[in-house]
Amino acid sequence: MQETKPFNISKQAFVKAFELVKANRGTYGIDNITIEMFEADYKNNMYKLWNRMSSGTYFPKPVKAVDIPKKSGGTRTLGIPTVEDRIAQMVVKLYFEPNVEKIFYENSYGYRPNKSAIQAVGVTRERCWRRDWVLEFDIKGLFDNIRHDYLMEMVARHTKDEWIKLYIQRWLTTPFQKEDGTKIERRSGTPQGGVISPVLANLFLHYTFDEYMTKQFPNIPWVRYADDGVTHCVSLKQAQYLLKKLEERFQLLGLELNLEKTKIVYCKDDDRKEEYPNVSFDFLGYTFRARGSKNKYGKYFVNFLPAISDKAKKAIRKEVRSWKIQFKVDKSLEDIANMFNKKIQGWINYYGHFYKSEMYDVLRYINRRLIYWVRRKYKRRNSNRRAERWLGGVARRDTRLFAHWKLGILPAINDGSRMS
Repeated sequence: MQETKPFNISKQAFVKAFELVKANRGTYGIDNITIEMFEADYKNNMYKLWNRMSSGTYFPKPVKAVDIPKKSGGTRTLGIPTVEDRIAQMVVKLYFEPNVEKIFYENSYGYRPNKSAIQAVGVTRERCWRRDWVLEFDIKGLFDNIRHDYLMEMVARHTKDEWIKLYIQRWLTTPFQKEDGTKIERRSGTPQGGVISPVLANLFLHYTFDEYMTKQFPNIPWVRYADDGVTHCVSLKQAQYLLKKLEERFQLLGLELNLEKTKIVYCKDDDRKEEYPNVSFDFLGYTFRARGSKNKYGKYFVNFLPAISDKAKKAIRKEVRSWKIQFKVDKSLEDIANMFNKKIQGWINYYGHFYKSEMYDVLRYINRRLIYWVRRKYKRRNSNRRAERWLGGVARRDTRLFAHWKLGILPAINDGSRMS
């Protein structure tokens, strides 16, 4: 006999949701059940989840609260739902996201299908050449401060499915649970770490910022990536006016601009020679500022361009140090390459997209950490030069061993490398 449920949710959506959650990996929530443990009793677990969601009796578990350090200092709280709750959120996302994707604007790049941060950086780069002034804005605590009443009104505009609205409401109010078991009630925000959160944040900012800019300031180009945004103005006066209007707009919707990170910038280069205190800005790990360049005729000039930011370099060096390569003397060089190449290649792929040479010193830093390993492995602790020469010889014989060696960033006595 066919089961009848209040809500008609496709079982196939659950299968797809599980595969997507599994592919995303991720850690366990407060119940300590990993994706592998869930999969061990796959049929039973999936049926129970489908049954509860279809009957309206599904209630999410509290979200595990994990404090992680921010690049700018301090910490932010990441919310980690259980594997079961991530699958449930993915089911809703599969139904709901196509409804809102079709209304989102081209200039919204964060957490969207077929959109990337690199595309946002590329568009911003070109617009900086055409407009002299940039208003770069940052929203203070976006994921903590989204008003639930406003958000649920927006959700209701784009779905008639009561079960989608019901479960989104439940996820929004699910408490955080800290390591000691303390629960923190939530009356605003959508937790970073939730599968559904990026879609909801984009929907909220679509109406708060994207739609507002498109209707009220149709001649001012903009790019937004989640809570980071850049607008391009023709004059300082226009940028100042826009800043004032955006402050008012965000306050109206319960949000606040982070004025420490929000600033007006003059895109100074060879053709733009005015004086202004701010002539650079950071966006998505890149610093935009005046840099030496060469045109197709071989002529050198100063252009306004993006390159890997100092903050990103510092973060990469910190992560490379955390690998503690020098202590892995039980490993071969091939083992170390296999352990870290994927990460190194990821950095090259992202930060090497624009003004690649700016990241070379970070890649040379990886070589210096490898030299530490050589000294310990082969008992050459007092001879930095000999260790470097040995590693350089390996690199020249096998330039494909490490991702950055393929670019020609090889260990060499005269490459300026120093132990640090």
